[in-house]
Amino acid sequence: MHTNNKHALQYDAVLAAPFGAIGIAVQGVQVVIELLPERHTPKPAQHKMAEKVASQIEAYFSNAYNDFNLPIVYKGTPFQRRVWQAISAIPCGRVLTYGEIAEQIGSGPRAVANACGANHLPLIIPCHRVVAKNGLGGYMRGQVDGLKIKKWLLKHEGISFQKSKPMWPK
Repeated sequence: MHTNNKHALQYDAVLAAPFGAIGIAVQGVQVVIELLPERHTPKPAQHKMAEKVASQIEAYFSNAYNDFNLPIVYKGTPFQRRVWQAISAIPCGRVLTYGEIAEQIGSGPRAVANACGANHLPLIIPCHRVVAKNGLGGYMRGQVDGLKIKKWLLKHEGISFQKSKPMWPK
C-alpha cells in the first residue's frame, strides 16, 4: 500500500512486477496506479477498466516500446496536467531533466518535480523519464525503494547506468 496515504486503496487488480507489484484502483472515471516495491498476491482485474490498464502494463513489461492507449481522465491542477502532457511526450528510451520540462512549459524545476510527485498514473505518465541535471532525481516522493524502481524502469527502456548515475542518450 502507498505509505503516504492515510487510507489504503482497495485495488481492483494487482499485478506481479519485476520490482514488486502494481496496484490498480478504479474510482468512478478515475484510475490510480501504485508501484509497490514489495511482492503482493496477484489479484485478477475486478473491473473492465482495471483489466484494460493491467493488460497494457503487462504489454509494457513484455516490450517497453508498447504505447499506452487508455481512455483515462487526468485528475490534477491545470499546471500538473501541463507537466504531465510534456512528460507523456518523452519517447521510450529517452529522458529529459526537470529543468528541460520546466523550460518547455515556462516554469521551474522544483514545480515540475512536485507535479511528478502528484502523478497518480505512473508508467502511463512516465515520470520515471524525468531526471535531475546531474543524476536520477527523485521518484515516488522518496518512498522506500522508489529509486530502485525508477532505475529498473529506465534500464527496461534501454537507459544504461554506470554506478548510480544514468547515461542517457542525447
